[in-house]
Amino acid sequence: MKLGVLTVLFQSKPFEETLDIVKSYGLEAVELGTGNYPGSAHCNPEDLLTDASKLNAFTKALEERELFISALSCHGNPLHPQKEVARRFHETWRKTVLLAEKLGVECINVFSGCPGDSDNSLHPNWVTCAWPPDYLEVLNWQWDTKLVPYWKEEVSFAARHKVRKIAFEMHPGFMVYNPETLLKLRNLVGPEIGANFDPSHLVWQGIDPVEAVKVLGKENAIFHVHAKDTYLDKSNIKVNGVLDTKPYHQVAERSWTFRSVGYGLSEAVWKNIISTLRVVGYDYVLSIEHEDCLASSQEGFSKAVSCLKACLFREPAGEMWWA
Repeated sequence: MKLGVLTVLFQSKPFEETLDIVKSYGLEAVELGTGNYPGSAHCNPEDLLTDASKLNAFTKALEERELFISALSCHGNPLHPQKEVARRFHETWRKTVLLAEKLGVECINVFSGCPGDSDNSLHPNWVTCAWPPDYLEVLNWQWDTKLVPYWKEEVSFAARHKVRKIAFEMHPGFMVYNPETLLKLRNLVGPEIGANFDPSHLVWQGIDPVEAVKVLGKENAIFHVHAKDTYLDKSNIKVNGVLDTKPYHQVAERSWTFRSVGYGLSEAVWKNIISTLRVVGYDYVLSIEHEDCLASSQEGFSKAVSCLKACLFREPAGEMWWA
């Protein structure tokens, strides 16, 4: 496996300076935002698709530092009920596909999206329970009318441009938020649908990341992995459960908080996750994502690198001489 980083945490720095920082920490890969929620500070499809000199300088900067792109990321909501909002998310996704083709990148990280409860909605509607029965009616309509038709068409578009791995980050608030919903969409749409496996969004839902790796790995459905952690405040969970809409900066009051790797799950758990990834055949990148309000970007990144370097296997498994 290789270690990489989603460079959004360095978005205030120029591209080449960011690459120098990444290289200085001994990483091998970068995950680059191309717009929508991650922004496009280091990789703007508008520029790179229309200006050959900028594209050449971009690829040269990576080659000179012996870094490669693990994935392009354009997380957004192309199913947003407001058509203009959905159009902007959708257009960024399509430009990202075209850029991935030019760069030879086969994996794009996305969200599944979430529509409203009807064609007249103004805001997304994430269904979280099965009763009253209105909710199941909404959920079935969302899947049958919006989610599946959209991604069937986009899988076809991506395949025409040599992008064969569409990696969904399982994130509450969107239609695909756990292994069950990911595999449901994959079965309905095709094997081009897989996971950008981020344990931080699973842990607070009560999902064991190791067991999730086993289930998804059995289906060869893990395309990319994010390394981000979540701290669970057990006292607050005992009172209010895990559904929490308080702002992220209210750490003392929240049931859970995103943290740097090693500050939520123990190092032993991270070693178990990484070992299980190896068991199921994942041999690609762990991409660090920094979203820790208790640490600076630099220090949070540095702590994550240190923890993961202690956990990561760099060499192929040895021959079992003892058996």
